Amino acid sequence: MPTIKSFAKGLLVYKEIIHYDKPILAKQLCDKLNIEKSTMSRILKTLYEEGFITYLEKSNEIIATDMTNTTKDKTRIELIVQKTKALLEEIYIKTEECAYLGVFDNYKVLYLNQVDNSNRTLKTRNNIGLQAPLHTNALGKSILAFGRYDLNKVKLNAYTHNTITSIQNLENILNDVRENGYSIDDKEYQDGMRCVAVPLFNQQNILIGAVGISGTKKRLTLDKSHELGKLLLDIVNTHSIVV
Repeated sequence: MPTIKSFAKGLLVYKEIIHYDKPILAKQLCDKLNIEKSTMSRILKTLYEEGFITYLEKSNEIIATDMTNTTKDKTRIELIVQKTKALLEEIYIKTEECAYLGVFDNYKVLYLNQVDNSNRTLKTRNNIGLQAPLHTNALGKSILAFGRYDLNKVKLNAYTHNTITSIQNLENILNDVRENGYSIDDKEYQDGMRCVAVPLFNQQNILIGAVGISGTKKRLTLDKSHELGKLLLDIVNTHSIVV
């Protein structure tokens, strides 16, 4: 019974947040619904973690999450993963390196899918769901180079000795990416690893994200990375992504 009562209180709080129709504070909810502060804190924590509510930036004001948009985003992601599965498989087969799909997500790269069917003793870890800084990896550089994003919002933190840490260097690198059509991460996020990526567009020429590969610096020398960048371009150009 206590679980049912807690669930009922949670619904009551959620309904109040929705019907209030403007940002509301936890204290206001406590006063309106006569719920103790500690109980309200637990309820709000659960609603936030489950994605039903969010907080206005740099404040304690609570608003209900637009679940319609959340559902649409989830459906779109599932569609992108489905429509690019054959592409990733072909990239893996032709490069023999782990293939990735990444999209822009709040000034980070969100890894949506990967294909690695190798029999290597040390295989690439499962990165699906991982968020990585845009400036540190090939996927992020391709997205930044061919998308319309504010570079001043990219936090240029260092992760290795090779990480880009100045906006001027980032701009120069992105110009090279636009000229070449592909991007390279030269041990900029993980020591000993290189990545190569290309932007991915749909049939309407709208940027979806990026696809690429990663491997050890021993397998992916810089010369080979440039060769594989051109190969990735050729592979992507044979696929028509309808999303």
